[in-house]
Amino acid sequence: MKPLVALLSNKCPRCNKGKVFENSIFNLFKIGKMKDNCSHCNLTYEKEPGFFFGAMYVSYALNVAESVIVFIVSRFIVNLDWFSSLGLTALMLVVLFGVNFKLSRMIWLYMFSSKK
Repeated sequence: MKPLVALLSNKCPRCNKGKVFENSIFNLFKIGKMKDNCSHCNLTYEKEPGFFFGAMYVSYALNVAESVIVFIVSRFIVNLDWFSSLGLTALMLVVLFGVNFKLSRMIWLYMFSSKK
C-alpha cells in the first residue's frame, strides 16, 4: 500500500494494517481516541511523553494552507466581499478541526516511524 493511501486510510506506518484512530480520519465532528499500539504489529504510537507536541506545527501548516485556499477562492473566484470570505474561512477552520487534528498526528507519526 502506498504511504499516502495508508496515511489517509488511518493505517499503521509500519505494517499498513492496524488502525491508528478508532474512527475514520475524515469523520468531521468526532475526534475519537488514538490507540496506544498497533493491533497487528504492536508498534507503540507515542514514542515518548509529548511525542505529538510537534504535530501542532503540522496542524498549523494545514490550517494556514486551507485558509489561504478558501479565502482566495471565495474572494477572487466566487467574488464574495471581505467579511463573507473571512467568515467562510473561519467556518471552514471550525468544521475541519477534527480532520486536521487526526491528519496532523498521522503525518507526524509517519514522519518519525520506521518500517523496521
